[in-house]
Amino acid sequence: MSEQVTTPVVRHVEARHRYEILVDEQRAGLTAYRDREDRRVFFHTEIDDAYAGQGLASILVEQALTDVRAAGKRIVPVCPYVAKFLKKHEEFADITDPVTPEVLTWLEDRLSR
Repeated sequence: MSEQVTTPVVRHVEARHRYEILVDEQRAGLTAYRDREDRRVFFHTEIDDAYAGQGLASILVEQALTDVRAAGKRIVPVCPYVAKFLKKHEEFADITDPVTPEVLTWLEDRLSR
């Protein structure tokens, strides 16, 4: 009997300020953000060890950034993975803002609450 292949699903969990990727209805990872005016500041991405090496982080981030574009917002890539992804995917360059000391101070304040 062959193994059934499941397509990962990305969902926006706005109340928790993150996008999650699900495999077989189980959360396999997330990318977290905070909104600052019209900018979505991504600060952390993780994929659970059980799902590593399957390209899920790339799928997750691409769909999250596509959602940001659809919402008319801009991206600030504090998260190293999101920053690395953006270097390889120039189609998001037009909605990407630089990480500044001001943004980092603001984010630190938001996360400490």
